[in-house]
Amino acid sequence: MRGGSDDRALLALAARLADEAAALIRDIRARGFATEIKSDHSPVTEADRAAEEHILAGLRAATPDIPAIGEEEVAAGQETAVTESYWLVDPLDGTREFAAGRDNFTVNIGLIRHAKPVLGAVALPAYHQLYTGLVGVEATRTDAHGRVVIHATLPPAEGLRVLASRHYANDPRLAEWLAGRKVASLGNIGSAAKFVRVAEGEADFYPRLGPTMEWDTAAPQAVVEAAGGHVLSESGEALRYGKKDWLNPPFLCTGRTTKGETHS
Repeated sequence: MRGGSDDRALLALAARLADEAAALIRDIRARGFATEIKSDHSPVTEADRAAEEHILAGLRAATPDIPAIGEEEVAAGQETAVTESYWLVDPLDGTREFAAGRDNFTVNIGLIRHAKPVLGAVALPAYHQLYTGLVGVEATRTDAHGRVVIHATLPPAEGLRVLASRHYANDPRLAEWLAGRKVASLGNIGSAAKFVRVAEGEADFYPRLGPTMEWDTAAPQAVVEAAGGHVLSESGEALRYGKKDWLNPPFLCTGRTTKGETHS
């Protein structure tokens, strides 16, 4: 499945599954859950596993020709061979936030084609928000107020509104990255929520200092780029996919950089 109409259908599929997974996560949160520690020392909960099982089953039933890679399957040692197109799924990005009772956690479903994200859906279960992006077309937000098209913005005159990872809030590299830049505000939150705040023009700059995995960034990068923003490596190139061990380098997520810019 490719092309405009097919990609819209694929995006609708990703959006539906992300929304359904968000509802599962809210239900599990409401009744309580236990947190375990994986071999890589990161946390995992029943919500991570239930959301991934639901998403992968839905993707594989609807698009059997497109491999689907899920974070928890990879962590369990299950390998799925990829083709030129494949899904990347993070069923609960920001498990630390979720387990701590905070609200900035997401569900991420992104489609990669020729090493680039082409579309993605990002749900924020605690906020009942769903973001979608089809690169080169548009990005949207759906919530209690309805569905609207969103746009990344140029930084305001008073300076950058910066969001950084809560996990790296005290990392001295953050000050180095911001040195020489006019900064109006600096906030620290977890998960891919930082990407979508840039995509909708609520923030301008998200520098990621530490490692991330490709399923962390595929869907939100598609949303940011569809909204007119950028996700770039330190060398200034768009973040690419299919890397060894699914590991991302440090990157910069920014809003628009020039007036009149519409889509990446």
